[in-house]
Amino acid sequence: MKVLVIGANGTTGTEVVTLLGTSKKHTTYSMVRKEEQMDKMKDLGSIPVLGDLEKDFESALKGMDTVIFAAGSGGHTGPEKTTAVDQLGAMKSIDYAKNQGVKHFIMLSSVGTEHPEKGPEALRHYLKAKQVADQHLLDSGLTYTIIRPVMLTDDSPTGHITAARNLENVRSKITRNDVAAVLVAALDMEEVKNKIIEIAEGSDAIKAALQHT
Repeated sequence: MKVLVIGANGTTGTEVVTLLGTSKKHTTYSMVRKEEQMDKMKDLGSIPVLGDLEKDFESALKGMDTVIFAAGSGGHTGPEKTTAVDQLGAMKSIDYAKNQGVKHFIMLSSVGTEHPEKGPEALRHYLKAKQVADQHLLDSGLTYTIIRPVMLTDDSPTGHITAARNLENVRSKITRNDVAAVLVAALDMEEVKNKIIEIAEGSDAIKAALQHT
């Protein structure tokens, strides 16, 4: 399977590429914005392709079977960048995926996107952007998986999570590596297709947790 990771140079995206490179189960392509980022992706076992979410990057999706959208504007940017990357960049990715016949689109979203107005004020614009992008995917007709983690940490991976359509405890946390492992696991699991899944730290092995959502 040919898998394109969009946002491959980001913190979580790099974890995804690393896991895919380690497993060598699929042919991994990593979309990056700058040529100087390409050697890093090669070292991780992927094939780098250039693409900028704020420009035309449809050629990066040509021939791909699955897309993992792990891009994000980051907390240090303003609302304009959030809209450009998390909303419009994601929407373009979805449109390009549909045009190119991609079979499965895996979206890294966030808990709280269903009701952005209830989130912390500082996060409402971000959550709204994610909400719009998620809805665009739901309306696209593509086979999708939307993964919505709680707060991300840089702690060591546990390999265990809790997963549900709606988590009761949204103040929990989860490691970036475990989120990346969920995104990678979703590649080969029929059980997660056409589902929205919220995830947090927990006691169940990742695949077992996902099988029961």
